[in-house]
Amino acid sequence: MAELYQLKCTACRGDEPPVSDAEIPALHQQVPEWQIVERDGIKRLERVFKFKNFAQALQFTNQVGNLAEEEGHHPAILTEWGRVTVTWWTHKIKGLHQNDFIMAAKTDRLYQAG
Repeated sequence: MAELYQLKCTACRGDEPPVSDAEIPALHQQVPEWQIVERDGIKRLERVFKFKNFAQALQFTNQVGNLAEEEGHHPAILTEWGRVTVTWWTHKIKGLHQNDFIMAAKTDRLYQAG
């Protein structure tokens, strides 16, 4: 399997199935810092990134936003003093898609480069 951060998001149609419970462990292995959480019956990938101050957190938020625009796949982002919570899921299918794992891996790379 190619490294997730090297892949591009694919256009997701509403009729695609979410990633199955059997497929999740192999994908999650490449983004182990991310938690799989369920809210409103929808599985999501979520991670909290820590920073020294609000300015650094805001800069990271903007980097994630730019990445999301480039890939055409958008997360929920909560920016606070010294931390940013990023949550990926695919709205159209109300669950996790391979795109969410790809974007989690790309988000990790942005954080490591910072």
